[in-house]
Amino acid sequence: MTAPHQRVGVFGGTFDPIHHGHLAAASEVCAALGLDRMIVVPTHVQPFKQGEQVASDEHRLAMCRLAVADDPRFSVSSVDIDRGGTTYTVDTLRDLANANPGAQLYFMAGADALARLSEWKDAEELSTLATFVGVTRPGHSLGQLDTPHALVEVPAMAVSSTDVRRRVRAGAPIRYLVPSAVADYIAQHDLYAGGLDD
Repeated sequence: MTAPHQRVGVFGGTFDPIHHGHLAAASEVCAALGLDRMIVVPTHVQPFKQGEQVASDEHRLAMCRLAVADDPRFSVSSVDIDRGGTTYTVDTLRDLANANPGAQLYFMAGADALARLSEWKDAEELSTLATFVGVTRPGHSLGQLDTPHALVEVPAMAVSSTDVRRRVRAGAPIRYLVPSAVADYIAQHDLYAGGLDD
């Protein structure tokens, strides 16, 4: 339960796996906007990733929890996984608003994705549930975006979940791209090594 009037970040994603780029972006948003805490929310099935093979909900949730375990600002919510079905941001925010009455929610998204916010499900309701925060990714300029939402520049860490999975399959090192506990978990559960993610 969150105390009323807290400023709470919401960071949704597949997190397959979560990596230092995700964590650096979330930390930067916390600092830039003076957030009290950040909730990491692994999706169940993203609308634009339907049919893609991803690690199981259980594995992705566990890796997120390991990744943020030593940062008291961060927590992990399983609301999207528990709900099942296709994950839509509007449902995530409704659930988190109900679970955190009185809190002001700030939803993080890539600035490029935020530029298409009008295309999201129930877009007209979204701005009543949260303040949207666009974060820059490597190769994207804030100046190219025409959006009324908050924008935060984050360190340009050129690491992606796709690259981490590719490196595991190739037998290349991933330590320092993901938290050590996540690297250990991937090795322990033999995730991503076989070409098809578990």
